[in-house]
Amino acid sequence: MTSPLLTLPTAVAADPPDAGVAAHYGDPHGEQRRLAEERTGFVDLSHRGVLRVSGPDRLTWLHSFTSQHLERLRPGEAVEALILSPQGRVEHALYLVDDGEATWFHVEPGTAPELLAFLEKMRFMMRVEPQDVTDQYAVVLTTGPVPDGVLAREVDLGHELFLPRERLAAFAEDGGAGAPAGMWAYEALRIAAHRPRVGLETDDRTIPHEVDWIATEDHPGAVHLNKGCYRGQETVARVDNLGHPPRRLVFLHLDGTPEHLPAHGAEVTTGDGRVVGHVTSAARHYELGPVAMALVKRTTPVEEQLTADGVPAAQEVVVAPETGANRRPAFRAGR
Repeated sequence: MTSPLLTLPTAVAADPPDAGVAAHYGDPHGEQRRLAEERTGFVDLSHRGVLRVSGPDRLTWLHSFTSQHLERLRPGEAVEALILSPQGRVEHALYLVDDGEATWFHVEPGTAPELLAFLEKMRFMMRVEPQDVTDQYAVVLTTGPVPDGVLAREVDLGHELFLPRERLAAFAEDGGAGAPAGMWAYEALRIAAHRPRVGLETDDRTIPHEVDWIATEDHPGAVHLNKGCYRGQETVARVDNLGHPPRRLVFLHLDGTPEHLPAHGAEVTTGDGRVVGHVTSAARHYELGPVAMALVKRTTPVEEQLTADGVPAAQEVVVAPETGANRRPAFRAGR
């Protein structure tokens, strides 16, 4: 689905997986700075899928098969949840909020139909009604005020709006939200914040511990460790109680001398040429310069100098090598 904001004179279209919205509007670093420092502007995320689940059993139902504790989710409370395979591998990340009558969530571009099909299979006798409403609602990240009557999730940079799609162009033209920022700015800030994204930081083997999706006392996460059984829970519990994940997410400070950014999937090697992982995401940050995230073998020493797609890189720990059996479980208030 192509955004009407791509008709703006300065808009440059993004590549997959973000096709359909703008990569930037002529000033990627300035767009980052306005979002991060000045807290002005908005990001068009209207290519993301939007689903809505209504019905009196919706929270109990979602709680039963996702990784998050949702039974007592309060209206307006923003949380993340994962849908795992029976083997505990990440399939979908859901960014949720409940409005008191329905639970809304957005997901990766193009994945809403597949997810809806899964939800339909899980209905059984529950009083729930899942819908794919991507053609009716667009996701917009805004640092400005939330428009009247629009459902929003509070996030680090502001709010993610579930905006009626027919209002998207008018929202941009109004000016109250500030100037638009593109996906290059959004992704650079996401990478610098160490936030994983399905399809980039994950592959068909990824388990939640590997990419920092486990809730702790100071990190809300998408996997609540103190809830009952759910799909894939056995793997999560086994790693948390008995072992360690085979890989770990790292943040990379890249040498700025080479002009190219490492490609997604490119090899990460040690100084002696051993392949220890692969690049998941890379961007040019307005302050930090070129940065990336990568999945590497858990046993890779944290002080090891790495090379990502031929670019020298210093690693910063996101997921510690000892993550798993030695980590204390989180007990979150109100859950």
